[in-house]
Amino acid sequence: QVQLVESGGGLVQAGGSLRLSCAASGSIFSINDMGWYRQAPGKQRELVGAITSAGSTHYADSVKGRFTISRDNTKNTVYLQMNSLKPEDTAVYFCNAEVVDYGPWRRAVGYWGQGTRVTVSS
Repeated sequence: QVQLVESGGGLVQAGGSLRLSCAASGSIFSINDMGWYRQAPGKQRELVGAITSAGSTHYADSVKGRFTISRDNTKNTVYLQMNSLKPEDTAVYFCNAEVVDYGPWRRAVGYWGQGTRVTVSS
């Protein structure tokens, strides 16, 4: 069993910063890609950014230059540094991780965190 626990959300004024963390725990052989998604009220969940196990990153156009994703493989943790926040960044942020298990086939399974709310006031 694998759990992803996010933290770091909250209320911030426009132009401010927040840092989200997501720690994976449980039966983990390794983790492939990790990513952050968000879902605003009435909208579909969308990718914010992702990072491979080797550290390659990509971002949604809407956050490029403002958000930075990073990871600590020794802690099975992914971070999202959010700067220059805008009201349109308001959403519940979810982390996702593709976890490889200890089984003989080394299956990779995607897991989701429970989400952390980010509210940006104007």
